[in-house]
Amino acid sequence: MQGKRVLITGATNGIGRAAALDLAKMGAEVLIVGRDEKKTRAVLRDLVSLSGNDKLDFLLGDLSSFADVRAIATEYLYRHERLDVLINNAGAAFSEFRASADGYEMTFALNHMSYYLLTLLLLDTLKKTAQEQGEARLVNVSSSAHFSARDGIRLDKLRDSGGSAGFRAYSESKLMNVLFTYQLARRLEGTGVVVNALHPGFVNTGFGHNMKGITGLAVKVLQRLIARTPEKGAETLVYLASSAEVAGLTGKYWKDKTQERSSEISYDREQQRQLWEFSAAITGVE
Repeated sequence: MQGKRVLITGATNGIGRAAALDLAKMGAEVLIVGRDEKKTRAVLRDLVSLSGNDKLDFLLGDLSSFADVRAIATEYLYRHERLDVLINNAGAAFSEFRASADGYEMTFALNHMSYYLLTLLLLDTLKKTAQEQGEARLVNVSSSAHFSARDGIRLDKLRDSGGSAGFRAYSESKLMNVLFTYQLARRLEGTGVVVNALHPGFVNTGFGHNMKGITGLAVKVLQRLIARTPEKGAETLVYLASSAEVAGLTGKYWKDKTQERSSEISYDREQQRQLWEFSAAITGVE
C-alpha cells in the first residue's frame, strides 16, 4: 500500500479506526472522515503515533447531510488528484424515527446515501486513478442484517415517521449497501474500478449504543458476550482494500475474507434499479 491513497468514512472508532491503522501501517496515505473536529484530530494523532506514518490527514463533515458530503468531496478533490481506495464504512442505527437535514430517515441518509453520494462525487477520480495505476477499489461495509430485509426496500417510507425506524430501517439500509454495490459494479465494468461489499461480523464497538430500550440493552450485552474485536472485524475490510488476491474481483459479497452469497432479494435488478434512480433523483447526481 506504499504510496496509495485511501479515504475511509466512520474511522474515528470501531472497525473504521482499526482498518485505518492497519492500512497506515502498510504505508498508505490515509484520510479519515469525522464529524467532531476535536475527536477526529485526537484519533488522527493516535493513528500517526501507533503507525509511525505521518502521511495521514482528515476531513470533517456530517455524512447524513447531502451538503456536508458534497463539501467533503469538494475538499478532497481540491487537495488530491488521486484516490486508490474509497471505503464507505460510516453507519449507525436509531431506535426511533429521526429526520436528517434533508428530511429523510436518518439510517437511510447515513448508511446508504453517504455511500451513494460520496462515491458518485469521487468516481471520476477513482476512474482516473484506475487508468493510471491499473486499478482502484471501492469497499462498502454492509452487514448480514441485510438478510432480515426479506421484503426488500420501501422507498415510499423514507419520510414517514411511522414507517421506518429501528432494526427494520437498519436491515433495509444494509440491503441497500449490497444492492448499490451490485448495480455499481455493472456500471463500472471495463473502468478498472472494482467494488465489493462485506459483512464485518458482530463487533464490540460503540455501534448501537444510541438505541433505546430493550434493543439497545440487548446490543450492549451481546457485544460483551460474543462480539469480536474491532481489529478482527476490520480484517475483511483491510483485505478487500489491500490484498493482491482480490485484484480484479468485483460485485461480490464477502465475510471473513471469503466470497459468500448475499440474500436472494439483493440480486433483484429491479430493486437495484429503483434504489439507484431514487438516489439519483434526490441528490441530482447520476
